[in-house]
Amino acid sequence: MRSNLVPGIALLAGLGAGDLAWAQQHGAAVPGTAKPNMVLQQVVEGLPTDNKQTVRVMTATFKPGDKTVYHSHRFPVTVYVLEGAFTLELEGRPPLTVKAGEAMVEPPKVPMTGYNRSATEMTKVVIFYVSTNDTPFLDMMSH
Repeated sequence: MRSNLVPGIALLAGLGAGDLAWAQQHGAAVPGTAKPNMVLQQVVEGLPTDNKQTVRVMTATFKPGDKTVYHSHRFPVTVYVLEGAFTLELEGRPPLTVKAGEAMVEPPKVPMTGYNRSATEMTKVVIFYVSTNDTPFLDMMSH
């Protein structure tokens, strides 16, 4: 048994960070390492191209029936739902509901409102936003 274990350890010890990433990406079990779970992979347009950007990671909690102001964003916004469900109404499109464990990308320059449509459950989300420096997170709109 020991003779089988030692070559395996030697092989793992010889792997660099890139090799470990490749092994994890291709489903190989690498002892003692965490494997990320892909929630969302999406090509987006409209990200900033400046030399430096501002990254914001925010959380928001919506009580039953709560909604956001009517607004737009200048750059794409990624929303990951921790608890409950988040419904997004984008102008000119059908409502989209994202549930706990799911994520979505809100497109830039589209007026929208986000809702917790539940009468009983809270909604908790994590919001990830990359923008040019000093850009506000949102621009309020009038209906």
